[in-house]
Amino acid sequence: MAQDYVVWFEEVRSGDVGRVGGKNASLGEMIRALKGEGVRVPDGFATTADAYRDYLAANEIEPRLRARLDALKRGQASLRETGAAIRQAFLDGEFPPAIATAIRETYRDLSRRSGQDNVAVAVRSSATAEDLPEASFAGQQETFLNVSGERDLLEACRRCFASLFTDRAISYREAKGFDHLRVALSIGIQKMVRADRAGSGVMFSIDTETGFPGVAVINAAWGLGETVVQGTVNPDKYLVFKPLLESGRYRPIIEKTLGPKERKMIYAEGGSGRTRIVNTTRRERQSFVLSDDEILELGRWAVIVEKHYGRPMDMEWAKDGDTGELYMVQARPETVQSVKQAGRIKTYRLKQGGKRLLTGAAIGEAIAAGKACVIRSADDIDRFREGAILVTESTDPDWVPVMKKAAGIITDHGGTTSHAAIVSRELGVPAIVGTQSGTELLRDGQEITLSCAEGDQGVVYDGILPFEEEELDLTSVPETRTDMMINLASPGTAFRWWRLPTKGVGLARMEFIISNAIKVHPMALARFGEVKDSAARRQIEDLTRGYADRTAYFVETLARGIAKIAAPHYPNPVIVRLSDFKSNEYARLIGGAAFEPREENPMLGLRGASRYYSDRYRDGFALECRAIRAVREEIGLANVIVMVPFCRTPQEADRVLDVMAEHGLKRGENGLQVYVMCEIPSNVILAEEFARRFDGFSIGSNDLTQLVLGVDRDSEELAELFDERNEAVKRMVREVIRKAHEAGVKVGICGQAPSNYPEFAAFLVEAGIDSISLNPDSFVATVRHVAEVEANAARGGAR
Repeated sequence: MAQDYVVWFEEVRSGDVGRVGGKNASLGEMIRALKGEGVRVPDGFATTADAYRDYLAANEIEPRLRARLDALKRGQASLRETGAAIRQAFLDGEFPPAIATAIRETYRDLSRRSGQDNVAVAVRSSATAEDLPEASFAGQQETFLNVSGERDLLEACRRCFASLFTDRAISYREAKGFDHLRVALSIGIQKMVRADRAGSGVMFSIDTETGFPGVAVINAAWGLGETVVQGTVNPDKYLVFKPLLESGRYRPIIEKTLGPKERKMIYAEGGSGRTRIVNTTRRERQSFVLSDDEILELGRWAVIVEKHYGRPMDMEWAKDGDTGELYMVQARPETVQSVKQAGRIKTYRLKQGGKRLLTGAAIGEAIAAGKACVIRSADDIDRFREGAILVTESTDPDWVPVMKKAAGIITDHGGTTSHAAIVSRELGVPAIVGTQSGTELLRDGQEITLSCAEGDQGVVYDGILPFEEEELDLTSVPETRTDMMINLASPGTAFRWWRLPTKGVGLARMEFIISNAIKVHPMALARFGEVKDSAARRQIEDLTRGYADRTAYFVETLARGIAKIAAPHYPNPVIVRLSDFKSNEYARLIGGAAFEPREENPMLGLRGASRYYSDRYRDGFALECRAIRAVREEIGLANVIVMVPFCRTPQEADRVLDVMAEHGLKRGENGLQVYVMCEIPSNVILAEEFARRFDGFSIGSNDLTQLVLGVDRDSEELAELFDERNEAVKRMVREVIRKAHEAGVKVGICGQAPSNYPEFAAFLVEAGIDSISLNPDSFVATVRHVAEVEANAARGGAR
């Protein structure tokens, strides 16, 4: 009977994996359960496992299949010979009339539902053992796009059956211990979304590198989605902070990275090919695929799908260029980060620097060193040397056998959701994808070091560099009375530390985002007409391309950088220090030389608070304020606290607070708190007056030590005199803690001293400090030490 061989998607649910495979069961589940919540899934139907088994029986394939697999296991045949013979057996077969009729008639019904003759469909393989929580089966079977007409549909179905025994699928099932003969294949026949006229991509409901569960990660490229999945293009990347989506008040997009998207897959016109790859236009390469509204809609879908399945999900989406509507075309469990051991963090650190050769998206957080093995074509994978670092243009499932043997992987193309990225994560092999020129710049046999330990940008260094690894056990981190926080500068490393049991971020350095992500002096954007350097003008024009207003480039990039640091700690406080460059550092930014004075002693010159109301920088400071407002009021991360650095006098504090209020950052309004850095002796001496103007103090022990002792912290000649543990410094610290508490104001420390010296951390606890902010890699050890000091003090009745 026809119903034994085909079933509409809306008639199946997630429990029907044994009947229609994981992929098709998931599509049916979404149509049945999530359509009412606004998740759109293209219409279609599936063949059943019975259809596959009856095809095997009618064509007497199983005995030949069993014999070929037995020969492979005995070593009497190669994997390539075995796979080719089994696939040919499927391709030589004929559909039993009942199966062929069921497929044809249901396809006609789908065409009628769609209002089209011979509607174009995607023909996807869905194995009954795939898309399970413990195995991804990424790309193991074939997909055929833009299939139209009954004859072509049946041929695509036959090829789908055969693809259950691609070499990579055989190898993968062997590695995972799945019985080949117990796995069946269902075929999904799904109405095509006209993504060839728009875009498509992949989405995860968890950060794919760190396992941070608070974001949806979206990759997008023009055209059909196979280019993103296969990793043959470098796509756009968007991050959406999920906890703030539900209210509908905020637009929590915390990252938008423009990918070059060099090529796209579209429908083929005429000839035997159904699709073809073409180059994208310059405008497409310089434009985001999705609008902010579309990014947010997909983010909401990620939340809905994840909530329904009760676990992190890996999804594929497409946008119809005719209707402008988004569709979910696949959803399966995420199989790497969601099953990692939560109580441990393994950290890697280079022990010395080196010459940078390449950068790309970091996959994993490890470091690998070895000789490069440059292979451009899968036909040459037999020459890969085990333990080498594989360098290639992109990977597909045919590369998996050598990927397993690689110390690391480097690709020219692909994003964080490409095949190379997904498989590298599953194998635990560090990879850098989307370098664009790895195969051109690296020589076969060249000694290199691949580092994914520096944030979301991976770096390839020349030579073999020494590195170390450490495993942090988070299962036994004690509770402390003192709030233990961390210092962060780079948005790229922000998610890496989300598992640490912190009480927030004690210092987020705005200037790091400006120098590394924005790169342009804010005044050169606010007053572009005053930039006379032609090279600087060209660089600025290139960086701000796509922005109608150049200042929007600064505001959006800075806001999203701050938001990425703040998101993993929400709703705990994240203290963001306003820019604290010295004039010589500002001058090194693109276009900066025209706006900065030459100072003999920049350390004590135009820096910190004095800049914010100065005519030299007032317009630049307005952009900083706009970015902070965007983070708090548009993105919705109201846990961000503003901190004013190097504020010399209470009168200067008043001037800065007035300027901030002019730009919409009024202390106390919308819950805004403003802290001041305590890094000048006057901040201690006049602490009572500063406490009337600010909500808290954060001690900058480096600068305070420098000014208390009169020692340049960068002087090699005076290095032994620079010591935060000096009694003069400690008296200053103790005094500001006492005065702050008398005024009812919080006080913490964000300097290096407690990270470097356990005894200084003990002193701070004994002095009654409210919070200590540490470098992430010293967090666990210092927390244990602080807990011990607190316990000893309690036993001694000291507090």
